[in-house]
Amino acid sequence: MILVDGKRVELGTWRACAETFIGPSISDATELLRQLQSTMDERYGELLDAGRRKITRQSGRPVVLVVFDELAYFSATIGETRQQKEFVALVRDLVARGRAAGIIVVAATQRPSADIIPTSLRDLFGYRWAFRCTTDASSDVILGHGWANQGYTAADIDPTCRGVGWLIAEGGIPRRMKTAYLTDEQAAVIAEHAAQLRARAALAAATAEESESEEMA
Repeated sequence: MILVDGKRVELGTWRACAETFIGPSISDATELLRQLQSTMDERYGELLDAGRRKITRQSGRPVVLVVFDELAYFSATIGETRQQKEFVALVRDLVARGRAAGIIVVAATQRPSADIIPTSLRDLFGYRWAFRCTTDASSDVILGHGWANQGYTAADIDPTCRGVGWLIAEGGIPRRMKTAYLTDEQAAVIAEHAAQLRARAALAAATAEESESEEMA
């Protein structure tokens, strides 16, 4: 799991169970994306040699989850125009080609209009979740043009209904859903448990590798 958060506080709770955590630095975020792009290309080379089209459980390669919060901070706010364009291009490449290589991108931001998140990137996301919006147009920016006219609009969500949103999956129609709301304290408890599980798994893997090395010796 790789986390990139312009505010730091939303995903920061989970940094202890992440492989990498990056805050409000576009240079660090861009360098990370370049590394992920190289990893993706290496995996496709392996798939080509093996005669396969995508990573599977049998491939021996772990899935890489890349989560961005405040994506627009990197694409339109911080840094120079050149840096923003490179960032967007790298994210677009990961979203477009990454899934078959086991690199999954999840991104969140406020109102991803074309001047903030280019349409060429936004439209690549097969799954989109619109939480409460102030207008039908803002809802359509996320779900796709025309859904509000058919009654699927996040503008009708009550402000007090935390976690309620419209989810659209690939090729489907929006569904109104509700997530579990977690307080900061609850999220911290879950994150700590996840970090402990990760540490145990890493220790077990290191022990197994050491035992294997001793047997070979």
